[in-house]
Amino acid sequence: MSKKKNTDSKLQGINRITVDATIELTDLVENMHKRIVHPPFLPSTPVQHLITNIAGVVYKNIRWGTKLMGNGADRALRQFAPYISDIKSTEKREGIRSVLNGLVGDYLKRTDNPLQIEMQFKNNGKNINLTKKGISRISPKVGSSILLMIHGSCLNDQNWSHNKHNHGAVLAKDFNKTPVYLKYNSGLHVSENGQQLNTFLKKLFSKWPVPVEEIRVIAHSMGGLVLRSALYYGQKENQVWTKSTKQIFFLGTPHQGAPLEKAGNYVEVLLNTIPYAKPFARLAKIRGAGVTDLRYGNLLDEDWQDIDQHKIKGDNRTHVPLPVNIDCYTIAAVTSKETTKRMKLLQSDGMVDLKSALGRHKKSSKNLKFQKEKTLVVYGCNHVELLSNQEVFVQLQKWFVN
Repeated sequence: MSKKKNTDSKLQGINRITVDATIELTDLVENMHKRIVHPPFLPSTPVQHLITNIAGVVYKNIRWGTKLMGNGADRALRQFAPYISDIKSTEKREGIRSVLNGLVGDYLKRTDNPLQIEMQFKNNGKNINLTKKGISRISPKVGSSILLMIHGSCLNDQNWSHNKHNHGAVLAKDFNKTPVYLKYNSGLHVSENGQQLNTFLKKLFSKWPVPVEEIRVIAHSMGGLVLRSALYYGQKENQVWTKSTKQIFFLGTPHQGAPLEKAGNYVEVLLNTIPYAKPFARLAKIRGAGVTDLRYGNLLDEDWQDIDQHKIKGDNRTHVPLPVNIDCYTIAAVTSKETTKRMKLLQSDGMVDLKSALGRHKKSSKNLKFQKEKTLVVYGCNHVELLSNQEVFVQLQKWFVN
């Protein structure tokens, strides 16, 4: 796609989101208006019904006008594209797009919005063409050992370079690995990304220029769930890449769910119990499929299919243990300094609580049994700082030697 067409389509994508958001807000205001004119549990008079009917015509016109202006804006954007086609794509712009996909990526895919992110392998910021010729171009000498880097929710492959440091880049150089970075739409269900990653790795292995001896993976946050999902589906198919995976390093992965998503879910239900506040509960549904999967750490299709993802329920996930014959390591962080053992288990990195990152569950049957020597807790570090923390890097170096 040419630069002009790419800019054009992205602007139209933004316009489409704006139109849909305006219509959604109009629905919200109309719903609130009805709540005010027709108080809950009280009978309505003919005058109240007349007011509502008149207002309904107004809201209908707003929706109609918004759609009309939206269609006109799409045409107008094509007119303005020549004037902005020379604007360079920046890291900040890609970052915003990644956040957008993390929040409403399922909506972007469902509406075929040009802002949606398609899964792809990357190296040094460039897409890897999954052919032998394309893979050979990523490095002067493509080795037999792959280091796969998988980012977390609302992030992308560029975020591995944090505070002028990149765990993967340095480790790949020090241990003679070929780095491959995954970029994906983190707003989709974890299982959807897991199955797609399984397919991508199958093709990557079949097209790799030399026989692959091993693959090591560093996964941050949601990326760890996506990898575990991919391994589950890959092992069911007896895929070669799963047998070649030797080590997995999880950084701040919410194996047992993320408290922030649980809190958001309860806020939505609370709003639904208050008559005048009920219309605002619709705003809580903005959270996309990927975010709601973080509530308990869903990995499989059956964890979300035929279930209202915004309805409170218990942790009914299918338990997926750590993969056998693969060395699994986990690193968790807490934002405060080291304290008592009892207080430590109540702490988090600001996004993922310590027990979840360590794979611990209140039901022993759902515990992920990480070996003590394969775990690390870093203090005074938040969720994103795991990407550049030097204590984390030193430990990764030590584990890589094994």
